[in-house]
Amino acid sequence: EVQLVESGGGVVQAGGSLRLSCAASGFTSDNYAIAWFRQVPGKEREGISSISFVDGKTHYKESVKGRFTISSDNAKNTVYLQMNKLKAEDTSVYYCAAGADSAEAMDIIYLIGDVYWGRGTQVTVSS
Repeated sequence: EVQLVESGGGVVQAGGSLRLSCAASGFTSDNYAIAWFRQVPGKEREGISSISFVDGKTHYKESVKGRFTISSDNAKNTVYLQMNKLKAEDTSVYYCAAGADSAEAMDIIYLIGDVYWGRGTQVTVSS
């Protein structure tokens, strides 16, 4: 059974940093990608970054480029999202998700194949 567990959310002042972690388990191979999504009430969930465990390919939404960095520790099956220069508009519930691969088109990041979701972690940026 595939499981994804997020951690690292919290409250931070604008301009500050947080690092989210996503621990993955239950995969039978390394042929998958992990993406971070976020969602606020009343809005659609949006993909903000992804990384492939196959080739390390990454994608970023324009609004987080230069501020967020995604990385992976393949030995630990864990993906990190380092978030710097946080803004009030980054306040959201952040979810990690896994799929067979990830892609980006017209600033939309998405996963390919069956998608598995974590339960999310709240990030609140106070202004």
